[in-house]
Amino acid sequence: MDDDRFEYQVLVNGEEQYSLWPTFKEIPNGWKQVGPIGSRAECLAYVEEVWTDITPLSVRKRMAEANAVRNTKAD
Repeated sequence: MDDDRFEYQVLVNGEEQYSLWPTFKEIPNGWKQVGPIGSRAECLAYVEEVWTDITPLSVRKRMAEANAVRNTKAD
């Protein structure tokens, strides 16, 4: 639903993934509103600014843990 006639909001989930969501629709479970409420372009600009790593949070954590283990073994 990419219609500029509607007002949008920015949502984020527990994996730190973002979505543009029409304000007239109920926010789905597991998501919360963050950032601006406004035009699609305004919301998209916010997402492009803050969502710099699209890797899900759980994957980033596993990668950090693996790097920590690797660095410990290298010492």
